[in-house]
This record gives sequence, structure tokens and C-alpha cells, in this order.
Amino acid sequence: MNVFANTVVSLTFRLFDGRNQLIEEAGEPIAYLHGGYSGIFPRVEEALTHKSVGESVSVTLEPADAFGDYDSQLVRMESVESLPPDIAVGGYLVSEHDGEETVWRVTDIADGKAVLDGNHELAGQRVRFDATIVDIRPATQEEVTHGHVHGAHGHHHH
Repeated sequence: MNVFANTVVSLTFRLFDGRNQLIEEAGEPIAYLHGGYSGIFPRVEEALTHKSVGESVSVTLEPADAFGDYDSQLVRMESVESLPPDIAVGGYLVSEHDGEETVWRVTDIADGKAVLDGNHELAGQRVRFDATIVDIRPATQEEVTHGHVHGAHGHHHH
């Protein structure tokens, strides 16, 4: 069976940053619904189309196709007093505004002020996504209707 619209594709992947450092690796296969449902980066989905189990792809993604460009508007200075007492550089804070959650990374603390960065850590970076297909199955009608994979961890147990 090959990958095409409305198949559930399980894959293992490794994500590398622009300096070729491994940033993330799927310990267990992840599954997504193929066919433009935003389950995976569109450029990766394109590369996987028509492939079969055991085949691999390696896709280099520009920032716009991966985690977006770096947005300096998403960097804020906050007084440490207004933040939780346990904040530390490298930590995260979540704020909610009009139902939208923003995750802020604490990038610096100095002179009673904390620098919060709402950009994804990989924003503005070119990344490489290497994936190997481990399973392909037809999606259920329910999965197609909902636009995503159902089941434990989004994958199908044999």
C-alpha cells in the first residue's frame, strides 16, 4: 500500500537543526492522517506521497515551512516580581489571551527583569526532517470526518 489521501501513516523521524544537530527523535512511531489535515509539515507530507512502507524521505525545511520566521514582536520584558517565584532561564511560562495560549521561554533574567520569548525555539531556523515509513493503513471514516488519527497515542496497535 502506498501513501495517499486518507491513509494513516506511521513513521519514525529525526529532526535536525541548521547546524545538523539532532534536536528531536521519535522513540515510538508517530501516526498522522495524510491528505492536507495539518498533521505534519506540508512539505514533508508532499515528499511522503506515493511512498511505501520502509521508504525514507529527507526534507530540508525553510523557516516558513517549519516553525515560522523569528518575530521580534514576540519578545517581552517583564518585571520578575510579576512572575512566578520559581522562574529560571530556560523555563517556560504559559499565558492565555482571548483563548489563545502562548508559551513564553525565559531567555534571560537581569536587574529584576526577565526576557520572555514567545517564538518557537526553532523559529527562524532551517531544519531537516528525516522520516521512515513504518506502517500505512486506510483511515476510518470517523478519522477522515474528524481530520486526525484516533486510538492510543494516535497510532493503531496491531
